[in-house]
Amino acid sequence: MGKTVARNKQAFRNFDFEEFYEAGMVLQGTEVKSLREGRCSLKDGYAKVTDEEVFLHNVHIARYDQGNRENHEPRRKRKLLLRKAEIKRLIGKTQQKGYSLIPVEIYFKSGYAKVKLGLGKGKKEYDKRRKIKERDQQRRVEKELKEHTRQGY
Repeated sequence: MGKTVARNKQAFRNFDFEEFYEAGMVLQGTEVKSLREGRCSLKDGYAKVTDEEVFLHNVHIARYDQGNRENHEPRRKRKLLLRKAEIKRLIGKTQQKGYSLIPVEIYFKSGYAKVKLGLGKGKKEYDKRRKIKERDQQRRVEKELKEHTRQGY
């Protein structure tokens, strides 16, 4: 993978991902320049399949500072480039209840801007709490083991 521009950390907290896809993005010149400066947010972004095409919605790419009146709209809908077989698979999966396409990461690979999409289901609140509880228990066990080995047993 190339230079990472933006990462959606909340996505892994809110979704259980089953598959990941790498897609190219159709961008304007000022969007590419803004991405190279790292001025992007995936916070509320999602992808949607429409008429056998995949579009990225609600991803904020900041306006380019040196841009003129041809500057891009920050939250515009952007087309994603995927293979036809991948798109057909996504059509079937996203129509199932609870599945979503979420942008996880934007990066540059071989000079081209790419987005890593995760296909997954949203977590419920009780799933999140259980995950936190398991993580805390694991930390406690590791701490006790560490103290136990320090005492020389």
